[in-house]
Amino acid sequence: MNPDIIATRTIRFVNVAHAFVHFVVLIYPTAVIAIAAERGLAYGELIGLATGTFLAFGLLSLPIGWVADRVGRRNLLAAFFLGSGVSCVGLAFATTPLVFALLLLILGCFAAIYHPVGSAMLVSNATRLGRELGKNGVWGNVGAALASGVTAFIAAELGWRAAFALPGALSIAVGLLFITQVPSERGAAHKPPGETAKTLPIAHPAAIATLYLVAVVAGGITFNVVTIALPKVFDERLGFDLPLSTIGMLATSVFILGALTQLTMGRLVDRIELPKLFVGLSLLQPAGLAIAAFALGIPMVIGMVLAMASIYGQVVINDAMIARYVAPHLRAKAFGLRYFLGFGVSGLAVPMIALLHGISGFPLVLGVTALLGSVVFGSAIGFFILTRGPASEPVAARAE
Repeated sequence: MNPDIIATRTIRFVNVAHAFVHFVVLIYPTAVIAIAAERGLAYGELIGLATGTFLAFGLLSLPIGWVADRVGRRNLLAAFFLGSGVSCVGLAFATTPLVFALLLLILGCFAAIYHPVGSAMLVSNATRLGRELGKNGVWGNVGAALASGVTAFIAAELGWRAAFALPGALSIAVGLLFITQVPSERGAAHKPPGETAKTLPIAHPAAIATLYLVAVVAGGITFNVVTIALPKVFDERLGFDLPLSTIGMLATSVFILGALTQLTMGRLVDRIELPKLFVGLSLLQPAGLAIAAFALGIPMVIGMVLAMASIYGQVVINDAMIARYVAPHLRAKAFGLRYFLGFGVSGLAVPMIALLHGISGFPLVLGVTALLGSVVFGSAIGFFILTRGPASEPVAARAE
């Protein structure tokens, strides 16, 4: 089969998988409302059963990168589709808290496959790296955005069990289609486009890797603090007495603007050197958060929009860096480490918000988060300086 056709198909399935992974892990947090009402149990008692999902989702990203090199990325992505689907169907038949907890943990294990494996497959098959990264990011955001609404609708019309069973069955069907349409990379006669592209040389790999990981950790905390706190920030600091539904719509609008930034950033990745782009983008993060920390009303909203655009855009930049500076055979491991750290620190966001808000409200929360954004900006400056060394070379528009 034509390798270009295989590459195109692979990217399409990877994009669908990105939507699925963010959708399936967010079914339970909405369905639990209906489950609690049906069984007469407390929300707090049931929501805690999902702890294993999110722990596995983040912590298993690291070993998945190593497993992919042994069993094949295509085989693991197939396991993601099938395993996530079977887990969701199983949850539709769950009857006890123990079974719920066990199946939610299994779901998290399969969900952990996507980011290290899917990201590596995407950059390996992309001919225009930035454009594909931007589109892939939007697919993931759409999956997350639809999860609550679709789950609530299905649960209201058909019951909470259908809210698990229908997406689960669809995931299994897509997985079987994926197996028939995309051959194993180990049996391919030609390497994907991204596998044959040159990796850009760098003069100080250890120092650059350290700066990158610092940016990933600081950016991961910032991402989760802002996304979790955004609705409440608007509620307290908008200056208008708005109903909760309107506040939710406003917050959703900001998330959508942030997601659209990924499309723009993806196109810029194909035109501008990554170090320069990273510096310019990362400056918006502390600037926007500082504005939001000290302003009210519309200026506060503008600050949050700037920060959200930078935070979402950084996701594309981080993935593009691995694609451009890490050798193809090491990318799955690199993506595994990147998402292990990025997701692993997400658990710090909630206690951080609670502690700082209790001391001095959202000005302190956003101020401290702005300092974390400054760490990202400092890392970007360091990355730019180190990549100006003699071993570096300009980024070509079609490096991937």
